[in-house]
Amino acid sequence: MKEEKNMQEKIEYFLYEDDSFGATASKFLLMILALGGVAFAGAIVPGIMKAASRSRRFRSYKKQQFKSAVNNLKRRKLIEIISEKDRRVRVNLTNKGMKRVREFVFDNLSIPKPKKWDRKWRVVIFDIPTHPKKLNIARNALREKIKELGFRKLQHSAWIHPYPCEDEILLVGETFEVTKYVEILTVEKLLHESKIKHVFSLV
Repeated sequence: MKEEKNMQEKIEYFLYEDDSFGATASKFLLMILALGGVAFAGAIVPGIMKAASRSRRFRSYKKQQFKSAVNNLKRRKLIEIISEKDRRVRVNLTNKGMKRVREFVFDNLSIPKPKKWDRKWRVVIFDIPTHPKKLNIARNALREKIKELGFRKLQHSAWIHPYPCEDEILLVGETFEVTKYVEILTVEKLLHESKIKHVFSLV
């Protein structure tokens, strides 16, 4: 599914590329496990630390922090620890744990700024019904989230951004269950382009 691919890419971005990424050891482990459960032989904490060491963020945490994180996640039922054959142990996210990861990714979502602008505009338009109430709430939430992502209002229910953002908008749409009401356009020329360039400091 497109949504699952977008989610995985965002998790990998947080773990391996985003220099501004900051999280507790518990959130860090949730992100690692969201890419796939881990299995190992021996003690739980060293096994999880070995799996987590593939991220350069690993060195930001100490062994005691990992130990506390494992206990915390287990107590909150965000992970499950399963004993397998040959004294092997498997650690997986629970559904509750995956939900927490989605919330974290969504809350920290941003649109990466490329080194060079491709001189194209991304226009997001949506026509979400105001009824039932659930859709109206989603409509308002979508508007607030795209404003948070740096979009500027072009017209009623039409918002603009200069950088590629399809994956981010699809993830937002899926989160609010309104993707079918949302369209993303890539535009090469705008009538009042110079004014909008000033808004995004592109002049």
